[in-house]
Amino acid sequence: MAEPIARVDFSRARLLVVGDLMLDRYWFGDVQRISPEAPVPVVRVTRSDERLGGAANVAFNAVALGVHATLIGVVGDDEPGRRIEALARERGIDLRAARDAQLATTIKLRVIGRQQQLLRVDFEQAPGARALAQTFDAVRGAIDRADVVVLSDYGKGVLAQIERIVAMARAAGRIVVVDPKGDDYSRYAGVTVLTPNRGELRQVVGTWRDEADLAERAQALRRSLDVRHLLLTRSEEGMTLFSDDGVLNVPAQAREVYDVSGAGDTVVAVLASMLAAGRPIAEAVGLANRAAGIVVGKLGTAAVTAQELFA
Repeated sequence: MAEPIARVDFSRARLLVVGDLMLDRYWFGDVQRISPEAPVPVVRVTRSDERLGGAANVAFNAVALGVHATLIGVVGDDEPGRRIEALARERGIDLRAARDAQLATTIKLRVIGRQQQLLRVDFEQAPGARALAQTFDAVRGAIDRADVVVLSDYGKGVLAQIERIVAMARAAGRIVVVDPKGDDYSRYAGVTVLTPNRGELRQVVGTWRDEADLAERAQALRRSLDVRHLLLTRSEEGMTLFSDDGVLNVPAQAREVYDVSGAGDTVVAVLASMLAAGRPIAEAVGLANRAAGIVVGKLGTAAVTAQELFA
């Protein structure tokens, strides 16, 4: 059992979360037979659930700790978009979403039978230029009241102008934490913390032979991008922080893994919240690692509470 650690006061921490907003839908049911039409299980749906996903899940994880989170992104003028707005209000998130009448709100639909995810169906499209301009204006209007800016990139198009947002945040003297996507990391140049997972980093630097080779590749990438810290999340291997101070390895906390959905959002939220509360990066990484160990024991996109973190 993990040792209790000193509680952190998040009440004055303020995050600005910008990124792709999603509605995570879950259909739960029983599987008792195989379809006669194709060799697939037949799921008899018995209940459903809806949760905030993508950048909205980052904001949800932050407010669960007691942080004030402002969330900026784009939704469609449709029922899923209104559902995201309602869920954000219920959870105390300050949502400032642009509505794009031509956009269908991003949905991830997961079908679950006997506690196993059987299928995921994604509905998504990129927002238009007008919505992106509204998003940028919203960031400009909110950045002065934030301690840390979190850019949650799921590759759905909301962060198409990420270079301008990073430049604005740096000019305002803000810490910038980015959860990246894709293989073009030049768009993240100049951020404070970059948080790729193993697969994402491998896309950019190639496959490493050993820990020394990994450190060399990660540090070279970090320096080339003028990034202060690169935090590699490594699933069962924990996390590794690369910076000018060297390499910090944080082993995973042994727990039963139930569902890894949204674990990266939890890591980013806890890390950014700690930095917004004025805590050092090494301490922030340690608590984010602890949070990851807790959230993978929960089903679907979920949040970790301060009570759980500091138990």
